[in-house]
Amino acid sequence: MIDPRAYPQRPFLAVSAAIVHDGKVLAVRRARKPAIELYTMPGGVVEAGETLFEATIREIREETALAIEPVALAGHREAIMRDKEGRVERHFVILCFAARLLDGEIRLNDELDDARWLAPHEFAGLKTTDRLIEIVTAAVGLIDGAHQD
Repeated sequence: MIDPRAYPQRPFLAVSAAIVHDGKVLAVRRARKPAIELYTMPGGVVEAGETLFEATIREIREETALAIEPVALAGHREAIMRDKEGRVERHFVILCFAARLLDGEIRLNDELDDARWLAPHEFAGLKTTDRLIEIVTAAVGLIDGAHQD
């Protein structure tokens, strides 16, 4: 099977969510390459015709079965992976949104193999995607700030 996201002509736009609930944030561990065994935020590629919030809600539902409410952009990351010859094998621009949990119990799809609700300081001990703690900290601040309005 040919991977349509391998060796792209241009970056793929993706979304993720730092889901904040009772002061903790959901961390998920990827079960597939390229981020296998890394903890990160759930999410995926935006489909044509979707708004960013719609894509975030859909991806979180597909990966975790949770219903969420995206609140605000918490940050972004660029994931660029090169092969042995230096060619761009994958390129994603990922917008991560701070989100509130609305409903549901975690049921992971086959892209993930673990999920944990963690306090922000607990991310320091995990093997995570690049600079994840910055996103987590920003998301908690955005959600806490929204509660005060």
